[in-house]
Amino acid sequence: MSTSSASNFVQNIITEDINNGMTNIHTRFPPEPNGYLHIGHAKSICLNFGLAQTNHGICNLRFDDTNPIKEDTEYVDSIMEDVRWLGFTWSEPVHYASDYFGQFYQCALHLIKTGHAFVCDLDSEAMRQYRGTLTEPGKDSPYRNRSVEENLTLFEAMKNGEFADGAKVLRAKIDMASPNINLRDPVIYRISKTHHHRTGDQWCIYPMYDFAHPISDAIEGITHSVCTLEFEDHRPLYDWVIDHLQEAMHFPSRPKQIEFARLALTKTVTSKRKLKRLVDSGVVDGWDDPRMPTISGLRRRGYTPEAIRNFCELIGVSKSNSLVDFAMLEHCLREDLNQNAPRVMAVLHPLKVVITNYPENKIEHLEAEINPNKPEAGSRQIPFGREIYIEQEDFREEANKKFFRLKLGGEVRLKHAYIIRCDEVIKDETGNIIELHCTYDETTKSGSDNSGKKVKGTLHWVEATTALNAKVCLHDFLLLDDEGDGDFLDAVNPASQVVLQNCKVEPSLAKAQKGDRFQFLRNGYFCADSRYFSSENLVFNHTVSLKDSYKPE
Repeated sequence: MSTSSASNFVQNIITEDINNGMTNIHTRFPPEPNGYLHIGHAKSICLNFGLAQTNHGICNLRFDDTNPIKEDTEYVDSIMEDVRWLGFTWSEPVHYASDYFGQFYQCALHLIKTGHAFVCDLDSEAMRQYRGTLTEPGKDSPYRNRSVEENLTLFEAMKNGEFADGAKVLRAKIDMASPNINLRDPVIYRISKTHHHRTGDQWCIYPMYDFAHPISDAIEGITHSVCTLEFEDHRPLYDWVIDHLQEAMHFPSRPKQIEFARLALTKTVTSKRKLKRLVDSGVVDGWDDPRMPTISGLRRRGYTPEAIRNFCELIGVSKSNSLVDFAMLEHCLREDLNQNAPRVMAVLHPLKVVITNYPENKIEHLEAEINPNKPEAGSRQIPFGREIYIEQEDFREEANKKFFRLKLGGEVRLKHAYIIRCDEVIKDETGNIIELHCTYDETTKSGSDNSGKKVKGTLHWVEATTALNAKVCLHDFLLLDDEGDGDFLDAVNPASQVVLQNCKVEPSLAKAQKGDRFQFLRNGYFCADSRYFSSENLVFNHTVSLKDSYKPE
């Protein structure tokens, strides 16, 4: 993400710090490996890595793996792939909060020894009652005044696995009357006898995020810890942890937490918990389902890293939450694909056309540009013959003057080919149209037409004998509307995916590779499916339509 925009207040803060003598700008991207990243994370990735690039600094990739119940190496691998795909490189090595488990423990011991932490036996329900409300102060835990010696003994016993999960926690001793509930003696360590994907069974106590996060930042020398707006109320606790440990632990930096508004898109789920529920309930075909707003899902659908980076640049960085129209993201994608996607012809709902005056068994090859916006890309050869397919919706037996496609007795131009006229309609016994008989004018060949004929309609088509069968997946929003107060699964769109089994595509697509993107003329942009596509199994995902409803200001 470029940081030159006036709307990027984070860059303004960094610029002021640099002007005041700060050097070696150091940021980090700290995902928890408990799911796949989504489009909201892309904004954070672009911001954190972009700030480092702009200010000649470095950006760490650090996995917040302090909750082994939900974490998995599958998620670690997917996150690294997503960051690389978006075009960013982190400062080596990859960091993990679990690298610092020993240091977290020493930090906790220091807080106990200085009288700033205590072991508490209250269960979660009692702790909630003692915490108070937004309008009423909390009450001190009956265990708050345990001696330092007793707290040290109990905390070591917690570490040694002598208590059951939930039996005891370590809490910071701050202020139960604070108007900020996050400062009312928050839990900083809990017991969890869970196998960790990196440290195995070495630990059975794990630090809470609000404790581990500032310490991790300080250990790594982070200068600007950029996070989303929901952590604004946690910043006093972030600062409290650093202030009470900085001198004793000799941290190389005093990090500064800065909050920005997270990305919220219309008709889009941006919650890993909800996305996991979609996966677990079988509503979608995995985390990379093309309907999912995960980065891997967007990639499989045909989105480009350039389009996502441009989108993040366009929306800017603000301090207030807002809802962004999904059409803005699609606009950025169209801008990219219009310039770079090759053009091909594909018929999604085939209707056979027999050109009765065209020679039987003759196939000629016509020239067609690959991309009109990139002349240097050259041209391709497409076969043309006596039998072709057109879209069913491009023909009407009877139509008014505003219908410029093919009708009985009417004429249209076939893209890159000839003008044809419909002479006869063939129907089955139930009255359904199954075939058209047409004639062509051989003097109207595209590129050498001297006939003087003018027609208003131009259709895409595919030659029948060389056409390849393809499966095309059409996608719509997963949600019928923006998330409301009820169960979001109630808003799932039952028609979010429609699979067309008998599409016809031009033969050049047999050479396509997984992930290749194309414009199917007049139908939109499509991508060769990264999971199922092969030369024998042509599967395409609908990426985005041709029509752009977003109006840039």
